[in-house]
Amino acid sequence: MYTPSTYFLFTSLVATLPTVVSPAPTPDPEAQKLADPKYGPIPGQSRLYSDYRGKAAPFPGNITSPILPTESGDPDTDDQVWQNLLAAEWAIFNFYQQGVEAFNTSSFVKAGFLNTTYDRIAEIRDNEAGHLRIFQNEISNKSVKPGACKYEYPFEDPTSYLALTTFLEVASMAFLTGLVQEPKSEAARGAMVAIATVESRHETWSLADVWGANPFSGPSDTVFPYANQILDMTNVFIIPGSCPPENPQYPNPNQHLPPLSAASGTKSIAPGAEVSFNFTSPTDQPKFNDTKSYFAVFFHAVGNVSVPIDVSNWKTGDLVNVTIPADFGEKGVIITVVADEPGAPELETVVAGPSILLQQPTPIGLLLA
Repeated sequence: MYTPSTYFLFTSLVATLPTVVSPAPTPDPEAQKLADPKYGPIPGQSRLYSDYRGKAAPFPGNITSPILPTESGDPDTDDQVWQNLLAAEWAIFNFYQQGVEAFNTSSFVKAGFLNTTYDRIAEIRDNEAGHLRIFQNEISNKSVKPGACKYEYPFEDPTSYLALTTFLEVASMAFLTGLVQEPKSEAARGAMVAIATVESRHETWSLADVWGANPFSGPSDTVFPYANQILDMTNVFIIPGSCPPENPQYPNPNQHLPPLSAASGTKSIAPGAEVSFNFTSPTDQPKFNDTKSYFAVFFHAVGNVSVPIDVSNWKTGDLVNVTIPADFGEKGVIITVVADEPGAPELETVVAGPSILLQQPTPIGLLLA
């Protein structure tokens, strides 16, 4: 029979049982040295981040373990924003490091590109290594500074590598326009703008020197307010299970939205074109509510245009057909989401996407859409 004394006896016995405590993460001694912002070459005070041309990964890209907290206390206000950016930067740095290792000058020349192409790839790799160090230093020592995962990119030759280069640089500009709105610190926002201008130079080189395209995007690059939705797109390059267990969720927070892209066989993604969008993950499809209206929201320059879409009879695997607004300029990028309110005014109104539609050069935009 259950009595209060029985409960007391039971809880007393439980208290005497051995408990299993997970061991604390073991810090990598070499990585922990990076908690000191003065350790190693300092961005802006070292030529390493511009002029190094070796095949081996430059500092700090050669030290891939996370940097564990060395101080106690609450994280600084903007730590989470910088953690997201550092985790994304590891993916970008690794992409360029893979390119440096996989190719050489003659690889690109034989493929029909300028004889300076490999050197520019190596220089961008150096810049990205500098970004790693800047972002590490921006995160306080009260928070984990994420380490590298293992990454796999879908390139097979110099041409496909350079096409992916263009996509990643355009995506970098797109998420930075949203990310720069998140920090509370004015100094942090200023630092992000400084990084964005460097990424803009990378993008300009890719468009002009690699593809011979007009690099101008009109009076404004596209502003997309929900940076983490674009960051989540880079998860496709991460080998599952390869991230250090100490790393925070990436991105944080993550909505895990159904991915969206132009359907296979799309002939044009230019303004005025009719496009069929595909929800590309069979296991991650949107859930439409019969009582709500839905819109394809197209972000371009500093504004957006919403186009109603009919999902009344939509079922898993169906495409969504919509016409891209004809008034948009045919330059820069158009970023598309599916939302349950015109303009996608709040993060929670986005139900799928985003999809990045690169307007120039046209063949590369179609390839990557």
